[in-house]
Amino acid sequence: MKTKNHFPWYAPRFWHGMPSVVWWPLLQRHGWSVDWTRMHFATSVSLSTPLSDALALAQQTLFAAAIDKTELVSPPIFVLGHWRSGTTLLHELLQLDSRFASPNTYQCFAPWHFLITESMMTRFGNFLLPEKRPMDNMKAGWQLPQEDEFALMALGAESVYSRIAFPRRPVSLNTLSSDTFDPSKIDRWQSLLDWFLKAVTVREKKRLVLKSPPHTGRIELLCAKYPEAKFIHISRNPKSLIPSTIKLWRSLDYVQGLQGNEVEEDLEDFVFNCFDRMYSGYTAYASSLPRNQLIEVRYEDLIRDPTQTVQHIYDSLQLG
Repeated sequence: MKTKNHFPWYAPRFWHGMPSVVWWPLLQRHGWSVDWTRMHFATSVSLSTPLSDALALAQQTLFAAAIDKTELVSPPIFVLGHWRSGTTLLHELLQLDSRFASPNTYQCFAPWHFLITESMMTRFGNFLLPEKRPMDNMKAGWQLPQEDEFALMALGAESVYSRIAFPRRPVSLNTLSSDTFDPSKIDRWQSLLDWFLKAVTVREKKRLVLKSPPHTGRIELLCAKYPEAKFIHISRNPKSLIPSTIKLWRSLDYVQGLQGNEVEEDLEDFVFNCFDRMYSGYTAYASSLPRNQLIEVRYEDLIRDPTQTVQHIYDSLQLG
């Protein structure tokens, strides 16, 4: 089943802007298996890596010291939940509080150089993005809150999101749970996340609200790095959640992938395996957190009464 491509051909994909130190190893790990119908995307990224490298070096030269000495304003707030469970809606509602900030789409897609390029791109480059996301009717835009998982992948961390670029290649699910995360990679992963949050804080100077479904099973790793972090988990009826997630991945394969044909035969298994892996990590640790550090809400309640649901979150987590 084909998914209509709402992205214009010139719209940037999440792997645009990757420097050579990330882009070439990504291609190599996936066997250089770019379909000829998507070769123009891979070629454009390959040709732009010298520019990305130069911009990354410029940001490092100008801001490395500032990033290194920056402290987070307050422990971060993490929105957890499976894909299509309402995490984006909840994230954007929390972002209405002027005391909070979130990494935006441009910062997550260009973590290597957003501190020197964001103002120009968000001023003159809005035409590059469609008005709506390809998988639903949520608004798209450079300055809207985005998943920090994209930033982690762009910085070179292992991620299940590599499947978006190469849907026909096998992808490890080990990073979806604290108990299966490769111990030898934990320190680097935590360092990359912390570096990115500090870089965003250099720009925003507010308490950060973060949202990435893959964090759901990593709650133990996040608490190890940020012991006083707050967590909001949102769930949704599986009868709606699973079909919507399959549609999501199918859309991402078609719009973002470097391999043009969707992989229908294993997509359902992939979704269920991700679900199992994420929630094995979540349930193993979530119950040990105090009530003022983790709250669980339902998508159906958020839709029915968003004001009351958000008020309940603020009261439970003592957000003021």
